[in-house]
Amino acid sequence: MNRFRKEFRLSGSGGQGLIVAGIILAKAASNEGYKVTQTQSFGPEARGGSSRTDVVISNNEIYFPEAQSFDYLIALTQEACDKYLFDLKEDGLLLIDSNYVKNLSMTVNNIVEVDFSDITIEKLGTALPMNIVTLSCIVKLSNLISEKALERAIKEIMKPSIHEINIKAMKLGFELSEQAKMMQ
Repeated sequence: MNRFRKEFRLSGSGGQGLIVAGIILAKAASNEGYKVTQTQSFGPEARGGSSRTDVVISNNEIYFPEAQSFDYLIALTQEACDKYLFDLKEDGLLLIDSNYVKNLSMTVNNIVEVDFSDITIEKLGTALPMNIVTLSCIVKLSNLISEKALERAIKEIMKPSIHEINIKAMKLGFELSEQAKMMQ
């Protein structure tokens, strides 16, 4: 068996639900039988301050729990993109919300630009599940975790009253990943 370690950083601002998305990603990876760590950090402001979560997925023991050189980076704000872009591996994938991230300070080989915020509002009627839309998009693009494992994790972590909207958000994220693949 080939050894692997994949590092994810989900970053943006407080209130975007990225910590929850990281917890769901870690749970989904665990559901698939991987070794997983999930760490998080957020600014002193509950909403609007910086927020990030790291998820490390491996088929071997994980001795250092934080991501250092990301395979996958979600940046939902310009500040997050500016701060973490230089830690993305050369062949890593950058996923940005094109509504909020306008300037890339360096050339990135693999970038997916989607207006997640506006598309989520347009398709689902609310911006609240945007974290699940972006998470599902990166999960599908990474090809590490099955749709079934992600759906199970969403249902295990989220309250039953919001399962339906979040499953719709997951499916929207999968659709957006397919569109992104066609554009690359």
